Amino acid sequence: MQLQAKWFTAFFLPAMLLALLLQGCENDLNKVQRLSAQEANNKVDSSKVVEIIFSDSARVKARVLTPLLLKYNITVPFYLMPKGVKIYFYDKNLVNTSTVVADSAITKNNDKIIELHRNVVVSSNTGDVFKSDELIWDQLKKQLYSNQPWTMTKTDGTVLNGIHFTSDESFSHYHGDNGNGVIVTKQGIGN
Repeated sequence: MQLQAKWFTAFFLPAMLLALLLQGCENDLNKVQRLSAQEANNKVDSSKVVEIIFSDSARVKARVLTPLLLKYNITVPFYLMPKGVKIYFYDKNLVNTSTVVADSAITKNNDKIIELHRNVVVSSNTGDVFKSDELIWDQLKKQLYSNQPWTMTKTDGTVLNGIHFTSDESFSHYHGDNGNGVIVTKQGIGN
């Protein structure tokens, strides 16, 4: 009986442990292969702490900063900035004319349009502040526009509200539709 116990302990027990370990490795290897196949089919590339420079005729016109940029590699690729975005616009002398911040943004490379969403705030170098939940930057038309409700607070205390909004990239020439608000004039406050 003692011989059988020694044989069992010396040969059978290590063989069983080895078989269990090999089986565990096989499952892990299968899991790794499955994960590798999923990763190969993954259609999203991500980059962290990204800075993008936009130029026109070798002149810097804007700088985009985002903590996370996701590129979706599908039939029509697009980029998503889900963790926020900040855009600095510059004039021909590289003076910052306006700054835009938003909670998220999306763009397709081919159409040269960046859609900014949620808590969009534009600050001009003159101190005017625009707020909305949407702002579209059309790089080809060199315009910013929104079809959502917006509020504009000017440095003189004027507060304007509206539905449709259009501006140049420098945020110095703009207009809105369906507007109302409190306008401050030299004579005082008017509606």
